[in-house]
Amino acid sequence: MDLVLDAADRHLLTPYVYPASWPEGEPCRQLLSLFVITNLGALTLYLLFGTLSYYFIFDHELKKHPQFLENQVRREITYALRSLPWISVPTIALFFAEVRGYSKLYDNIEDSPYGWLGVFLSMLSFLFFTDMGIYWIHRALHHKLLYKRFHKPHHLWKIATPFASHAFHPVDGFMQSLPYHIYPFLFPLHKVTYLGLYIFVNVWTISIHDGDYRVPRLLQHIINGSAHHTDHHLYFDYNYGQYFTLWDKIGGSYKSPTAFEGKGPHDYLRKLREK
Repeated sequence: MDLVLDAADRHLLTPYVYPASWPEGEPCRQLLSLFVITNLGALTLYLLFGTLSYYFIFDHELKKHPQFLENQVRREITYALRSLPWISVPTIALFFAEVRGYSKLYDNIEDSPYGWLGVFLSMLSFLFFTDMGIYWIHRALHHKLLYKRFHKPHHLWKIATPFASHAFHPVDGFMQSLPYHIYPFLFPLHKVTYLGLYIFVNVWTISIHDGDYRVPRLLQHIINGSAHHTDHHLYFDYNYGQYFTLWDKIGGSYKSPTAFEGKGPHDYLRKLREK
């Protein structure tokens, strides 16, 4: 995040916003800047990619499903916009620690003992590490002691749209994002790679709520896509994973998506039309 903060300081904040007497490295200034940048970035990613997905990928026929709620899209967006600033508060604390140099993020490819191979391997390990972390956090949030208070609001959307992707209770949203932020404190990671992965995970979160169940046949039971996550919303106890089905299979919570078996939401709507 220090790359973004440095760019903001250089091109906007130092020359146009903050007084010259306020040093760029001063902690209070960094925290304030991170709060603004994090919220603007999250809002931009959510509304931009959510809107593109909603209008160009999401099948609007799904809005005719009996479990699609009245005014659902507006309610999803409203809930997300209320939650994002609260989710950002603990997130900023972790970004601040990164900016102050406590993480293992590095600037140059040469700083990795494995060069470009290290960058590639770190991308893979990031995906597998965060997938594992999110699986167990997500599954814990389904425990009766936590579900009703924190995770149930997200399950209000049985037939989700891309705008449901960030419509979480703030505690739920932060807990499920925690593996993304923990990784660079445990493992070396290139700073630009981290920014790219951060954008990717936000777009992926939108994509598994977009109602587009198309996955290459060979990957249907490997990649945790929208079909898997739709069944998670519908049937509750299955498919907790984020990118892969690995941990669901290990944890005994894997369910073959009903959409792949001719029993998904689209099939239900087709049968309704035939009647």
